[in-house]
Amino acid sequence: MQTIIRRRLHLPLAVLLLLSILTACGQASTQPSASGSAGSASSGGGAPKVIKAALNTVPVPLFSYLDENNKPAGFMIDYLKELEKKLPEYKFEYESVDNESQLIGTDTGKYAFAANFWFKNPEREKKYLYPQQEFGYSITALAVKPERNDIKTLDDLVGKKLVPMTPVSGFRYILKDYNLKHPGKEIKIEDVEKTTPADDLKLVESGKYDAHFLNVVHFEDAVKKLNLNLKIGGVISKEPVYLLFNKNQTELARKIDETTAELIRDGTLPKLSEKWFRVDVYKSLEYVQQGYRFRKDG
Repeated sequence: MQTIIRRRLHLPLAVLLLLSILTACGQASTQPSASGSAGSASSGGGAPKVIKAALNTVPVPLFSYLDENNKPAGFMIDYLKELEKKLPEYKFEYESVDNESQLIGTDTGKYAFAANFWFKNPEREKKYLYPQQEFGYSITALAVKPERNDIKTLDDLVGKKLVPMTPVSGFRYILKDYNLKHPGKEIKIEDVEKTTPADDLKLVESGKYDAHFLNVVHFEDAVKKLNLNLKIGGVISKEPVYLLFNKNQTELARKIDETTAELIRDGTLPKLSEKWFRVDVYKSLEYVQQGYRFRKDG
């Protein structure tokens, strides 16, 4: 099945390259007949339904990015390919936009779903439909300078300077939840409009900030590419991540729920996790912590 890609002239060249060759990757959705903006049935009996979905503009190494041959690669790309194999009744049209546009577009019905690594929180649950089954996990960790042995847990961040976060960062909600449970011993959260893992880690290496709270995969990629002198002080949590659906996409969410659970049960997604992250993130946090303790082998 061929995936249709809508190009936007303002996108970076790397993203256009990614989208232009993303022909084997897909996901699906049904859109209520009252609104055909996010999905509509193709003409002809038994023809697949065409669905609009949002992808992330910024390549995220190991999750979704262009490899050295300018071909799409990553855990998310492989996951979407597996979904497409299992759901031939759909045909997918992707548009690459930033995180905020993904949220707005999915809320309004422009997109049937946003294919990204969304954490679940009460604010989003009011506006969007989450499937019951997470498709993976974000392994969160604290990056610090090599000589720092005083920052291993969230408790250790109290009174320390943490690298600022964007308003839509899922890590912010983890910290907000921590602060609610620890009145009088809150972690200070600073705001920033835009950021990248590489820039954030440079702030830690420079000594301007004490630690950065991030996905451990982002740490490995940035340290390898930039040769940063940093380490992981501690692995904090294994956060479930989801695709995010328009509220009306109940049938699509149900089908992807069932398919994702099947891909976990039959070992497909655990194998993909080991392929990309060198550890099976579907196992216990203790297992994952041992797997990330902590390598500088790239």
